[in-house]
Amino acid sequence: MAAIIDSPAPARARPLHECWRERSDRLLARIPSAWIRNSMAIVLAGGRGTRLAQLTDWRAKPAVSFGGGYRIIDFALSNCVNSGLRRIGVCTQYKAQSLIGHLQRAWSFLDGRFDEFVELLPAQQRLEPVWYRGTADAVYQNVDLLLRHGPQYVVVLAGDHVYKMDYQVLLAEHVECGAEATIACIEMPLVEATAFGVVEVDDDGWVRRFDEKPAQPRAMPGRPELALISMGIYVFDAEALYTALSRDAAAPGSQHDFGRDVIPALLAAGCRLRAHNFRASCVNMARGLPYWRDVGTIDAFWQANLELTHVTPDLNLYDRDWPIWTYQEQLPPAKFVFDDEHRRGIAPDSLVASGCIVSGTVVRRSLLSTNVRVDDARRIEDSVLLPNVHVGEGAVLSRAVVDKYCRIPPGLVVGVDPAADRRRFHVTARGVTLITPEMLGQVLHVHP
Repeated sequence: MAAIIDSPAPARARPLHECWRERSDRLLARIPSAWIRNSMAIVLAGGRGTRLAQLTDWRAKPAVSFGGGYRIIDFALSNCVNSGLRRIGVCTQYKAQSLIGHLQRAWSFLDGRFDEFVELLPAQQRLEPVWYRGTADAVYQNVDLLLRHGPQYVVVLAGDHVYKMDYQVLLAEHVECGAEATIACIEMPLVEATAFGVVEVDDDGWVRRFDEKPAQPRAMPGRPELALISMGIYVFDAEALYTALSRDAAAPGSQHDFGRDVIPALLAAGCRLRAHNFRASCVNMARGLPYWRDVGTIDAFWQANLELTHVTPDLNLYDRDWPIWTYQEQLPPAKFVFDDEHRRGIAPDSLVASGCIVSGTVVRRSLLSTNVRVDDARRIEDSVLLPNVHVGEGAVLSRAVVDKYCRIPPGLVVGVDPAADRRRFHVTARGVTLITPEMLGQVLHVHP
């Protein structure tokens, strides 16, 4: 009679995000602290962000308020500080005063005595009498400052995306693989990839092709619905970066852009160009999905803010181990007043920041930033109100983004009649209405 041997139960497949997290933990266990100490970050924060329409008429895109009490740039800077990367230069240009004021108030805690700093890098025409002509040129014009600080590795970041990332993991992969440059990448639906740089890699993670904003993006092998796209986050060996920027500065016809010019030139020159999968370095991944948002359109900005009102949002702002640092005015707690049958101040499924007063109004599925006041409005739903907005009695706001300092007149109805809204405001293809003080005839900025 044959012996009967119990066969082991088949191993349960581990979730993909757990495998990536384990990989990043292994990298972190091996990273010398000197790698971080010998690195410097350059945050590109000079762009207007034209797709945000009138929301950036008076401020650079990285200075736009987000999430109730933050600025968009706070996410990249917080990632730097939380990763131990505390030598940071911020390139500014377009209408930078709001951004500069915020950086001075929020980020002056870094101590230069310990070689920690956030250094403002305005377009000073250091090399020739021109402003920053592109992302690569912004770094090139500040190469002398980089040389003065002497980093071995340079981390180049976009200052206009919302995400949480451990740059130590990115740097560790770059150094261990012996790459000259590394691009942080994320998977994205193929139909959305036309707005980004599309990366093709071999089985070992080396970049073999890079197409900036292609009309027909190439899908990932075996995944026809997805493309691998660049996040606009790079690590360079400092010497490789200086050489690449010098060549780009001299190249006729170059637009002096990392994605359009520098990365393709490096690839063509045979440089060792690595692709880093964001799954390995994303912090607080919910549902096993890496969180990264390009909030460059009104629709995307509106959606990303409202996602924070979900029961369990994909972006965790409550993690004390990886906080998002910022400056917030000292304000009292939010207050909700009146509890009568037909006059009740409540805000279900909403995020309400400090300093807000909701009086006799039902606010649903909305985000109220700091110091917003709502006075007996009829209804506010699916809307994003930026700081210091005042909503008058009887007003209705639905699917709206309301800019800072707006005074919504009593009885104004927005989000019910799109045709009427278009006559006064900016309405997107998805039916989101942007309201600014100027659209309401409220003059905040005086032209000479």
